[in-house]
Amino acid sequence: MTPAKSFSDLVVLSWAVTLAMLSKYVLSINRKHIFNPAAVGVVITGLVLGQPASWWVGTAWMAPFVAISGFLVIRKLRFYDLAWGFFMVVLVVSLFIAVIHGNDLVTGISRIILDSFILFLGSIMVTEPLTMPPTSRLQMIYGGLVGLLSVPQVSLFAFSFSPEMALCVGNIFAYIVSPKEKLLLTLSKKVKIAKDSFEFAFTPAKKFAYTPGQYMEWTMPHPHADSRGTRRYFTLASSPTEETLFLGVKFSQNGSSYKKAFLSLNHQTPVVTGQLAGDFVLPKNPQQKLAFFAGGIGITPFRSMIKYLLDMKQSRDIVLCYSNKVADEIAYQDIFDAAEKKLGIKVVYTLTDKFTVPSEWKGKVGRIDQELIKKEIPDFSERLFYLSGPQSMVVGYETVLKKLGVHQKNIKKDFFPGLT
Repeated sequence: MTPAKSFSDLVVLSWAVTLAMLSKYVLSINRKHIFNPAAVGVVITGLVLGQPASWWVGTAWMAPFVAISGFLVIRKLRFYDLAWGFFMVVLVVSLFIAVIHGNDLVTGISRIILDSFILFLGSIMVTEPLTMPPTSRLQMIYGGLVGLLSVPQVSLFAFSFSPEMALCVGNIFAYIVSPKEKLLLTLSKKVKIAKDSFEFAFTPAKKFAYTPGQYMEWTMPHPHADSRGTRRYFTLASSPTEETLFLGVKFSQNGSSYKKAFLSLNHQTPVVTGQLAGDFVLPKNPQQKLAFFAGGIGITPFRSMIKYLLDMKQSRDIVLCYSNKVADEIAYQDIFDAAEKKLGIKVVYTLTDKFTVPSEWKGKVGRIDQELIKKEIPDFSERLFYLSGPQSMVVGYETVLKKLGVHQKNIKKDFFPGLT
């Protein structure tokens, strides 16, 4: 919105801010707020006070700054599909309308990109994580819907949408297609499963449906919260076949206030979880050959998937390569050893610290590189690769695979906002 230039403008801005904050609590269902707070605050202010927003960022002078900051947001959060859906629909629809009306295309494109709210809406506003759909396909549809309605020349039943209204309509779509349930959980058990890593067990009051490999947002208010806040995203280590929800979490001495509070979690402290999401799941085709690459506590989605396969007695052609610095960091080995015996899944353990390898070690030593892949996965060109672990390690895995000629479409990376 345009900065306040008078007392009346200040009143309008104050209303918009107040309504934005209240919307998180008033316009919510089962503790899940529906609308982008900034957008719905502006919409209600415009409808009630007759003061619609004007976009001071939508100018040629601001375009470079908005484009750079917007690109950084999209890149950091990895919302590429969302941005692609939004901007492609906006450009295609706007150019189509320009052709129909005989307008100059170059002028039309420059007005769309440089002299409008489009850049800000499509990169800063639409990418708010808590009001978008859970999967990349739905996020692309969501972005396309908001983009379509935000084109000025587009109207529905003779009604034209402001950018904020377009975003709120998109939020309604996102709410409809998203899991809506939030759980209030208390800790059942906490067990150390590896060096600096603990497993937390929570028992929901009722059966909770999810897909192996998905993640959730976990909210835990605590005193003296640092700048990273009171929310985190964790992948579920449990399988839907289990009654208990498991989290595998790694801790460090210089961890955040949230991690410290989580480590000291007891049976009385409630934790709120919701926002189930994620595409890092097993392919629908059970014949697809797979390779799982994990580093450290990044093993949790694979524990979820493999435990599910064990419980369902479903055999798949999988090679799991699990890398850790030292042997004490290996987690869930009992699950993977059982999968080797019962399902024929191949598990390759490797340690990267050559100086601390136990004398009885029977696994590999060194990083997951081209030589290891060629030896342990000779049919790698036929496989779909799943990569999970610290971001630097995932990037390293991806680089190695590309050097081997593995196409990008055959590489899936575990990513969620908690990794940023």
